[in-house]
Amino acid sequence: MRRRAGLVLLALAVFFAALAPLLRWYAFPRLAKIPAGQYQEMVLEAKPATLLDYGTLKAQEVGKVTIVQTLKGNVEESDRIERSAGRDVVVWDTLAHVQGPDGKMVSQIPERYIFDAHSQEPVHATGESVDGDAVRREGIEFKWPFLTEKRDYAYFDAQTRTSAPIHYKGTRTFRGLEVYYFEQTVPWTEVPYPKKMPIPGVDATTLEKQTGTTRWYTTKRMFWVEPVTGAPVNGEEIHREELRGGSLLGGRDKVTAFAGHVKMREDYIDYTVGLVSSQRRLVLLMTSFLPWGFLTLGGGLLTLALVLEARGRRPKSPAPAPTAPGPEPARTS
Repeated sequence: MRRRAGLVLLALAVFFAALAPLLRWYAFPRLAKIPAGQYQEMVLEAKPATLLDYGTLKAQEVGKVTIVQTLKGNVEESDRIERSAGRDVVVWDTLAHVQGPDGKMVSQIPERYIFDAHSQEPVHATGESVDGDAVRREGIEFKWPFLTEKRDYAYFDAQTRTSAPIHYKGTRTFRGLEVYYFEQTVPWTEVPYPKKMPIPGVDATTLEKQTGTTRWYTTKRMFWVEPVTGAPVNGEEIHREELRGGSLLGGRDKVTAFAGHVKMREDYIDYTVGLVSSQRRLVLLMTSFLPWGFLTLGGGLLTLALVLEARGRRPKSPAPAPTAPGPEPARTS
């Protein structure tokens, strides 16, 4: 009976020991993915900021510039691309809407970002674009991969339409979470005008081709990334834009179009930290808690099986020898 129980325990020990790496290295990469229908809104602010008044073409300091960033998963497009790509694909339609202190639109830049749902690597397909211009992304944008590593990544910049390294700068603590801090500086680069401008009847073609005035941009980009989920819990930019040369500036070499330290609004930071904390537990369940738990359980069952086997093989103690009968007592009459 002990031998049969030992064999059952040994079989269970092998099962759980094999299940641990299978869950971590086979199931997790296939099950962990970004949902196709995700929707997210983020509000960032620069307080104070410098902003160009397009009426006077003079830069002025304002109390606040607000950037509303919306992200919407396009399930229909995801399904269409998946059929040809042969893998799980996410399509994000995003919009960066910049408005001045009076609430009026300064610029709008839409994007379509297509990427692998599991690895976050870009998927090149028809529709991949920034502000209506076709692009071919290299590297990440918006989100790091699950189980982010302590290394540099290629990061796509929507203004320049190019990718450059974003550097890992160390591990920090942010709102009780251990995060990886990344930083990227984009040097002064000539960039296209947004197609939607705040001046009625004036578009990018009019500004650049007819006046010869060009738009330039530089930024220092900073992200605090929770490494288990790969989700940024905070992001900031020290952002600067200029208009340079041409007839539009009335003889001036350049004028500041926008300058400010852009930060996530506090309530959105709190919401993001709470959301990422809950998602982090789910990822850890598959990558750490369950695999190590199964491995520990397998080791315990193996130990118990060996103990039962050892007891089953132990020789039985010999039976005690029968006691010889003593002499009969003498009888008396």
